[in-house]
Amino acid sequence: MQNIILIGPMGSGKTTVGKQLAKRLRMDFVDSDHMIEERCGVSISTIFDIEGEDGFRKRETKMLSELCERSGVVLATGGGAIVTEENRILLRKGFVVYLNTSIETQLARTQKNQNRPLLENVDAETKLNQLMQERGKLYEQEADLIVVSGDRVVSKVVDEIMAAMEK
Repeated sequence: MQNIILIGPMGSGKTTVGKQLAKRLRMDFVDSDHMIEERCGVSISTIFDIEGEDGFRKRETKMLSELCERSGVVLATGGGAIVTEENRILLRKGFVVYLNTSIETQLARTQKNQNRPLLENVDAETKLNQLMQERGKLYEQEADLIVVSGDRVVSKVVDEIMAAMEK
């Protein structure tokens, strides 16, 4: 069974949508960031502090390489997973769904989460806009399906993904 890979910015709902989608499809759910934390025994923020973004991205690529070899998985990726060409090649092994959401929704969903290293000690709105400028076109070009997640009910987002996959 082909993997379903969720991409999009932080706060777009990849984990929440992914869990419900996996349950409805009777597939395994995996969050690549959570798997990295589990394997390393520390938070993403700690990895960023010690190894920087480059070190984290190397770990991310290694994890995605492992996870994309599995089948029958709904995979939620980190917001920056699409930055490297190697990761984009790996993600193409599955059905890629881009969860698109507004900066306002991202701000609301990320403001209380301390495990967002790219938002530490910066103006969050400015940073989220910058990240979308850098990554937005990559999300769009890699997606087999683009779904607006935003403030929609999760079950409706899942319904839309499932309907598109049936076609």
